[in-house]
Amino acid sequence: MGNEPGVSARTVLWYLVFVGFAVNYMVRINANITIVAMVRSGGAKNAQLDQETELGSTVGLSEQQQPRMYACYVERNESDLSAENAPSGGGSAGRTQNEPKLVSLEKLLLRALQLDTQEEGFEWDEYDQGLVLGSFFWLHWLTQVPGGVLARKYGTKMVFGLANAIGCWLCFLMPLASYLDYRILIFLRVLQGFICGVSWPAMHHMAGQWIPPNERSNFVTAYLGSSVGVALFFPLFGYIISWTSWEYVFHFCGIFGTVWYVAWLYFVYDSPADHPRIHPKEREYIESSLGITEKSKEQERQERTPWMKMILSKAMWMTVIAQWAGIWGLFTVMTQAPSYFNYIHGWDVKMTGILSGIPHLCRMIFAYIFSMIGDYLLQRNLMSRTNVRKMGGTFCCIVNGFFVLALAYSGCNSLSAILFLTLATMVHGSVSTGPLANIIDMSPKYAGILLGISGMITVVPGFVSPILVGILTLGNQTVKQWEYVFLISAWMLIVGGILYILFADSSLQPWNSADHQGDAIDGRELVSLKLDVEQAILAKEKEATEAGQEAVTAEVTDDRYGDDDYPNSTVLAR
Repeated sequence: MGNEPGVSARTVLWYLVFVGFAVNYMVRINANITIVAMVRSGGAKNAQLDQETELGSTVGLSEQQQPRMYACYVERNESDLSAENAPSGGGSAGRTQNEPKLVSLEKLLLRALQLDTQEEGFEWDEYDQGLVLGSFFWLHWLTQVPGGVLARKYGTKMVFGLANAIGCWLCFLMPLASYLDYRILIFLRVLQGFICGVSWPAMHHMAGQWIPPNERSNFVTAYLGSSVGVALFFPLFGYIISWTSWEYVFHFCGIFGTVWYVAWLYFVYDSPADHPRIHPKEREYIESSLGITEKSKEQERQERTPWMKMILSKAMWMTVIAQWAGIWGLFTVMTQAPSYFNYIHGWDVKMTGILSGIPHLCRMIFAYIFSMIGDYLLQRNLMSRTNVRKMGGTFCCIVNGFFVLALAYSGCNSLSAILFLTLATMVHGSVSTGPLANIIDMSPKYAGILLGISGMITVVPGFVSPILVGILTLGNQTVKQWEYVFLISAWMLIVGGILYILFADSSLQPWNSADHQGDAIDGRELVSLKLDVEQAILAKEKEATEAGQEAVTAEVTDDRYGDDDYPNSTVLAR
């Protein structure tokens, strides 16, 4: 660690990156919770009510019979249905929808224009809802690689900051778009995803410029601000919907993102050299740890990106596989948890927000503790860097997969469902010590581009999973159908994790820098240097022997990294 006094620039960067990723995920997940309040009883539920009416159920009690729409709730309380339909309704606490107490600006505008305000909610079936939720990711993959390239050219400060800010500003338009046509809402979600796609790879580039190798696991935990964002925003959005109306969730997102962007512009810089307020000792420590010199900066400007070597890298593809598995599991749970708890277990929007958010808070805590363990093992040389990354991959994929498997078979046991969903999401936090940090280890210089390549592929679960869930549960919101959803996720996680454990490699790749790209030339230069110096040493030893003195030995090394995966390069021993 550096010995700089006061709060280090890296610490400030960590906090703003942390909040930045919370903002990034706030944009992704706001529709996941609002959609519970936006739509009227889904197509599957209405179909159930229609069938009940045809079979002779009491007519005119559809509102009071709302509990029959919840698969597990009706199974547990069918004998008490008449009591639940009574006006007192004491047994349904936490399972009823609250009427909004504050009319939104959009509804006031629609009323003024005498347009339909959809007072009963939008008539979107499960497939339509899947399109709305998954549309964020339709073009999200397209800007993953450009995100890393743009960060190298224009800097992460601009790319990451603007992407988050524009994504938040688009939230202001979403309520009105929803009322006009759900396809306009989908268009805005697609645009959000396209713009926000540059964020993650851009940040990996900044981490490669700011963070010494043995601090990377800890710094990458800032990426899991996304988890804390989900953990806080899901319940907060639930209460905003309960106290006001769902439209104000999108207003909040726009305002909060703008406040963060102002702080980002003032406090964050692309590299230690660009920071006007960094302590000289901290800058020296960072640059010496990363081997940054004026010569290396000039070489970096002149280097060509080794695209083919990166694409053919086995280490890169193993990381992609682990990321694919982890993201499939995480996004399935994150995107679908509100709908799952609402449709299957019958919880209202406030309770749904809390139950959906708690697992992500646990994920952040677990990630932080796991990263400290990983950094401790590296700093004390108790485990190789590759094995530490594999340890992280074991938890975020394989252990995660077994918890999702248990969730699949939890049935109507609400306590088990909450427990296993929380544990599955929690252990995914080890991704910051596993595959995520692995990308920076392989190539600090091209980490942004690597994450872009990875993200371009692993973003696919983000839009495939919601569509698949929509197809599986369309008109059939049953425990069995959700079991299939979670079984698919579980096997994705387990198989991906096994492949990562067998073949992952976090050592510095030969194509990371010009020094390594020119190994052949450097090798010839070192051999020539060694021969010249050996001749000089022989002459000195001869003089020392004649004078009766003991020869002195020394060695010249390149000690920029200094651990098992970044070995010192001994040039000469004498």
